[in-house]
Amino acid sequence: VQLQASGGGLVQAGGSLRLSCAASGSIFSSNIMGWYRQAAGKQRELVASITSGGSTNYADSVKGRFTISRDNAKNTVYLQMNSLEPEDTAVYYCNVVYQTNRIYVHWGQGTLVTVSS
Repeated sequence: VQLQASGGGLVQAGGSLRLSCAASGSIFSSNIMGWYRQAAGKQRELVASITSGGSTNYADSVKGRFTISRDNAKNTVYLQMNSLEPEDTAVYYCNVVYQTNRIYVHWGQGTLVTVSS
């Protein structure tokens, strides 16, 4: 399984970006796709996740500003980021989690988001 993330870049505070992450390979249809981020010197943290059924979960710091969505037919997850703040600057990683005989976790390569003040 491979995950390819894209859409990062440099944006001014208050701006928007849309991240995409396409998963390829054999993935169990019931899964959770998510976005995490890691700022310099900090631990990786969950930003948002979405189940294959469409249930979502957000970090408090991004509620009302970020929206996660997915296209199950394309095994792709999106993260629409609005009202970006300098504190959102980080490398953003996507992942997919599913369980068959055991739990599988696959990560994308990360995409850098830089928000200037």
